[in-house]
Amino acid sequence: MSENPATPETTAAAPAAPVDEPRPLGATAVSAAVPRRGKPMFPDGTGPAADPAGSHHERRIRSFQPRRSRVTASQGEALRRLWPTWGVDVDGLSRLDLDAFFGGLPVVLEIGFGMGEATAQMAAADPGTGILGCDVHTPGQGSLLGLAERNGLSNIRVANGDAIILLREMLAPASLAGLRVYFPDPWPKKRHHKRRLIQPEFVALATTRLAPGALVHCATDWEPYAEQMLEVLSAEPTLENLHDGYAPRPDFRPFTRFEGQGLDKGHVVHDLLFRRRG
Repeated sequence: MSENPATPETTAAAPAAPVDEPRPLGATAVSAAVPRRGKPMFPDGTGPAADPAGSHHERRIRSFQPRRSRVTASQGEALRRLWPTWGVDVDGLSRLDLDAFFGGLPVVLEIGFGMGEATAQMAAADPGTGILGCDVHTPGQGSLLGLAERNGLSNIRVANGDAIILLREMLAPASLAGLRVYFPDPWPKKRHHKRRLIQPEFVALATTRLAPGALVHCATDWEPYAEQMLEVLSAEPTLENLHDGYAPRPDFRPFTRFEGQGLDKGHVVHDLLFRRRG
């Protein structure tokens, strides 16, 4: 949800004590985020790596732009303290054991979560489902981990890196209970359309990681991208549309101030709900 033009972010619940600390994953960073002056932000694997996949994966066209913007003191502290147990770098070197990582909960993958406030709301509303949020925005990663701890949300984990490498190399077939892609970058210029995430190749890969009955939920306020999403998802033979075209906004997706800003500009938000066939 970190992408333009509208990014869901809302206010999480009041702070509460953490519950059921998750088991350490044991993944290590292969490099460290580097701030402006060249000093490592998270040395010795104490936080998310700047380029976790390194050079051992091909450099394909990316649907995202890594943003190493300023990390606040509280975000940095949350990352240093919580990353070893609640975070994983997407290095593509080993399979991620979701059962161990989430204590046996069914897991939904959310690609792009902004500052994490809407993700925290959804996790609080559905504690029986694990949410694996994948993003490359370091401040957002720290914000979401801090929200998870303050609100006692033991069902949130953060993956740092390329979601395609995560799906292709680190997640087992039929291991996910759902996929959420909210307000991905629309890449509005025609020459950039190839960078859009929701493409036939991506959907074909993602559906192999979905269990039968898993939900795919996408949302965008960019009309041409909504049309592309509907076309691509409808063409995937392993998916069925739960509605005739676009879906009404489901109650479980929080309405956010950024979504409201898009509506104020005259944008129409489109939701799409598909289900993995058995």
